[in-house]
Amino acid sequence: MEYDYVIVGAGSAGCVLANRLSADPRVTVALVEAGGSDAKLEVRVPLAFSKLFKTARDWDFSTARQPEMSGRSLYWPRGKMLGGSSSMNAQMWVRGHRADYDGWEVPGWSYDEVLPYFLKAEHRIGSNRGQVYGTAGPLHISELRSPNTVTAAFLRACEELGMTRLEELNGPSNEGYCPTPVTQYRGRRWSAAHGYLHPVRKRPNLTVRTGADVRRVVIEDGRATAVECADGSRLAARREIVLSAGAIGSPHLLLRSGVGDPDDLRAGGVEPVHESPGVGRNLQDHLASGIVLQCLKEITLAGAESLANLARFLIRRTGMLTSNVGEAVAFIRSTPEEPAPDIELIFAPVPFVDHGLSEPAGHGLTIASVLLQPDSRGRITLDGPDVVIDPCYLSAESDLRRQVLGLRTALELFGTEAMRPFAGAAMQPYWGARSEEELARWIRERSETLYHPVGTCRMGTDDAAVVDPDLRVRGIGGLRVADASIMPRVNRGHTHAPAIMIGERAADLILAQDRSAASP
Repeated sequence: MEYDYVIVGAGSAGCVLANRLSADPRVTVALVEAGGSDAKLEVRVPLAFSKLFKTARDWDFSTARQPEMSGRSLYWPRGKMLGGSSSMNAQMWVRGHRADYDGWEVPGWSYDEVLPYFLKAEHRIGSNRGQVYGTAGPLHISELRSPNTVTAAFLRACEELGMTRLEELNGPSNEGYCPTPVTQYRGRRWSAAHGYLHPVRKRPNLTVRTGADVRRVVIEDGRATAVECADGSRLAARREIVLSAGAIGSPHLLLRSGVGDPDDLRAGGVEPVHESPGVGRNLQDHLASGIVLQCLKEITLAGAESLANLARFLIRRTGMLTSNVGEAVAFIRSTPEEPAPDIELIFAPVPFVDHGLSEPAGHGLTIASVLLQPDSRGRITLDGPDVVIDPCYLSAESDLRRQVLGLRTALELFGTEAMRPFAGAAMQPYWGARSEEELARWIRERSETLYHPVGTCRMGTDDAAVVDPDLRVRGIGGLRVADASIMPRVNRGHTHAPAIMIGERAADLILAQDRSAASP
């Protein structure tokens, strides 16, 4: 089959592109997804996202063993269905800080230049103080319908420590504390598929193919002409192929297609087609370390699956099942010298351990410290046809030092007057680490990903960049990358919002090029 555009990956950016490009009835668009449908109850119930982990709707990745993390291999869930990871994330809509986008130093991607694309995507329900958000976009963003009682206590604890209360989390600066805005509509998850893809599925010029595992991009005479699937079928592109397979999938596809460092490609059993040493490098992720204490009152999400809560959700779309787990956040600087927040503190009114795969041992509370601006850099490589993920966590000594400082603040929050009625003793697996040495050991032994890999197809103007500022793969015609892999540096927020923004901007870049080519 032949189409004008072939988009690989129906995640956040891919759904945006499918919607925006197929709006022109004169062009044909194919959206190719390795996973299946998102029509599953656990997708719609906000609290149930961890029940999708290690299922058919999860890529179920594992990292290489991490020397600085007690030799552990860490589990990395990634969405494998329509909507991608937006169909199984914690629904937190956190754009980041102005300094993130200005700091990329890429023409066309400063904060002021990307802000219109955030606004274009957003449909903020309820509060919009200061006109921070867009109000007419496809993505519904709202407050939690039924925040936990202890969440309000956490916010008061932040005030006790002298932090700044934010009227809205997504202004130019996110330094301070705030309840978490979520991608929900009437108490249910609202993913990229719900916002962008499902409303246009019946367009005659849009083909959505699920269960199609793309194995490589066909490159002929320096131009990408088609994608080849595992079953041997091909989808040809008259105009462009866009990789939106994420920070793991997009570099993996480029490497399997012969685009990368020639020595690494040959070591992985692939004949080089185009030299681009940056493919797979510059991998960054947010590392999270949680303090878990018993809750002195039986009011946490540990009781969310009761019949009463199920009835509240089914009848009114309220109650604990509408929680996203990470109900409130605080963005802080680990030291006054930091130019902007480098630590995020996430409050969860539940003992969130083992990615939520294990049932809570009882009522408990979690404050997780998240390292927002890691100095460590990892990479994606090949092992034959398979992908090797090596984030190189804590390979930069500064990362461990700052994460210890983040956990100290978490402990201070638990020790405030506001949290005193709720915060009890240490709860397993947290053993009550307090000293610098104990906290460092806790970080190495128990930290996990916050699910935010980026950077492996870095955008830039230098020769080492994989894609240029228009997201075109350097040296290959007819091929772009549009997802979180193009981010030069991970943002001081969460990655769903910028991935949507990248999809919106990519669509504009493609359409502008087409208009230019069509003009006399």
